[in-house]
Amino acid sequence: MMKSQPRHSQSALKSDVRPRELWAWAMYDFANSGFTTVVITALFNAYFVAVVAGNAPWATFAWTAALSVSYALIIISAPLIGAFADQHAAKKQLLAITTLGCVLFTALLWFAQPETLWFAIVCVIAANFFFGSGENLIAAFLPELAKSRALGRVSGWGWSLGYLGGLFTLGLCLAYVTWAEARGMGASAYVPVTMLITAGIFALASLPTFLLLKERAVPSRAEDRRLRDTWREVGQTLRQIRQFTDLARFLLCSLFYQAGIQAVITLAAIYASQAMGFSTRETLLLIFAVNITAAIGAFLFGHVQDRIGHVRTIALTLIGWIGAIGLLWAAPDASAGLTVFWIAANLAGLCLGAAQSAGRALVGLLAPPSRLAEFYGFWGLSVKLSSIAGPLTYGVVTWVSGGDHRSALLLTGSYFVVGLILLFGVKVARGRRAALRAARVDGVASRS
Repeated sequence: MMKSQPRHSQSALKSDVRPRELWAWAMYDFANSGFTTVVITALFNAYFVAVVAGNAPWATFAWTAALSVSYALIIISAPLIGAFADQHAAKKQLLAITTLGCVLFTALLWFAQPETLWFAIVCVIAANFFFGSGENLIAAFLPELAKSRALGRVSGWGWSLGYLGGLFTLGLCLAYVTWAEARGMGASAYVPVTMLITAGIFALASLPTFLLLKERAVPSRAEDRRLRDTWREVGQTLRQIRQFTDLARFLLCSLFYQAGIQAVITLAAIYASQAMGFSTRETLLLIFAVNITAAIGAFLFGHVQDRIGHVRTIALTLIGWIGAIGLLWAAPDASAGLTVFWIAANLAGLCLGAAQSAGRALVGLLAPPSRLAEFYGFWGLSVKLSSIAGPLTYGVVTWVSGGDHRSALLLTGSYFVVGLILLFGVKVARGRRAALRAARVDGVASRS
């Protein structure tokens, strides 16, 4: 897909960036999407609830709690990692560490069985922590590659290729599951193998990123600076947050609408199996179809947002999310609403790709160019905090209500409504001016 847009990509890139480098950057989205698609969204989450946790009343809550712990660790570390990466021009080195960590702990999920519940929980926490940390680091390369007027397009290209990567990994897993079920194997036999498939594809597909993507940042501090200097940098940014009113408001907006998105991502397969009665194969087919619509949404809306603006694009996607949740709520069981459920799921997929891509691009506009990794760390902080709030509140509601997924779904819809209200206060032009002023001040400080 990336090679089919040579003239468009060339005009969208900065003068010292070659199209192959854009492809290498986007290949990381291709590589890591298999983890979220197979482990978090489509397969391992339902396997954890049904097999590892034995369908206990607390099983869904245990899954969301494990992810919440990993997101809490990211919240604590993301600004620190971002500031350290900016100071030492170490985005690529840190990305290699996080990639290795995610690949390793995903592969270790091969051992996940009912008798290894706590081991599986630890591996999920570690794998998701490394995944989320790497996601922030790869996003910080975006403004170094794309011109400011083309951030939406370039982000959309990467995100759409990422969904294709998720489809590729999911497709291989689906083929294996179909083969295994035809031979009478149970989930406890074939799901662990899919963890090895996912880890292997992540490792291999990320190689172009490390071979071709350049680290353009230069160290802003002496190499012998200690860790406390990084904390001091983060503290200074927090004290200066009033200078970035629009970025702060968008991060708050993201906190709410991402809570809804993360609940859907984390619990889609669980909802399909527990509320709609889907089999493992039917669930994988559903997620496969949704990933196709998500890739289309990321690619198409990447071009749309550069034309109509990032805020309007995100607003459209949030309206779409509210509509999708409404349709899902209107189809509470398989016998009455299977067709409506499929329509709603694919509408959500279309909005998922668009919202994620547009949010990443908007942060690139509102963040000072001199502190991209640090501010993408704060964006990651907002997203990961929402990743705690959304799934965890969903898990609590289902636990307290005795498995009422419909009530939990209504709570998820309310997050999108609040996010839409907050979005209307974000002024991109004003936020961009504040970011450029801060970058000029940083430039003066670095020369003094």
